[in-house]
Amino acid sequence: MRAVVQTVSRASVTVDGDVVGSVENGLLVLVGVTHTDATATAEKLASRIHNLRILDGGRSAAQIDAPVLVVSQFTLYADTSRGRRPGWQDAAPAQIAEPLVMAVVERLRALGARVETGRFRAHMLVESVNVGPQTIILDVDGA
Repeated sequence: MRAVVQTVSRASVTVDGDVVGSVENGLLVLVGVTHTDATATAEKLASRIHNLRILDGGRSAAQIDAPVLVVSQFTLYADTSRGRRPGWQDAAPAQIAEPLVMAVVERLRALGARVETGRFRAHMLVESVNVGPQTIILDVDGA
């Protein structure tokens, strides 16, 4: 699995004119899934996100109870090595990816995080105001 983690003063996801998830003073996390990922991978990624010390004073979301907005993002596995059109063969299909993104969300909640989400398979408008800016890429190998 792969995640792009950003510190934000605010972030939101809008679908069809309705805000479906939003956070203030926390993390925006874009999550991509590949074919070798499993529930154990999702749980490991969630733990790394929750304990990543990139917020004020070098603290983690776990330490300061910062909220997390999780948005599925299959394009994190785009193959741009040839031509001008990305390939998507490394991204897991929706029927595999959706339960694994939800496993990240569920594990974050089990760890005590306040979690908001986007909407899977929807055309989302994601807005964020980055702090720092700090943007971290996390890769966790499949289990």
